[in-house]
Amino acid sequence: MEKITVKEVEFIAFRLAREFLTFNEPIPDFSTRFPNVLESCLAIPFQSFMKRTPYPDLISKASILFYLMIKNHPFQNGNKRIAMTTLFVFLYKNKKWLRVDTQELYNFTMWVAQSPPKFKEEVVNAIKKFIRSYIINLK
Repeated sequence: MEKITVKEVEFIAFRLAREFLTFNEPIPDFSTRFPNVLESCLAIPFQSFMKRTPYPDLISKASILFYLMIKNHPFQNGNKRIAMTTLFVFLYKNKKWLRVDTQELYNFTMWVAQSPPKFKEEVVNAIKKFIRSYIINLK
């Protein structure tokens, strides 16, 4: 399974999110991100203990990645935009995609962002269900 790297997220933050997901709020310079938060968000989906992982498949990894990129705020601004784009790049690297209405994805992303942290497990499960509903294979 292909991982997503800090360099790829840097590209996402500067190129993709800025060009295609512009709102009246700029995305700050990548160097202003909070130290080690992004690295943690990218590492957690692939962590294991005694050769076991809590995120054994692509959808589990994508779900926790999406959740953490939104909730852990690795950037001063643009976390939801970067999280959406990071999710698509991660899926693309693994020959998958989401075929979902833009407004529905936006609404779902806002719901995740506004969810109380105490419901993390339930929200991650909802993200899994959302991804399963819209995931497609790339040819």
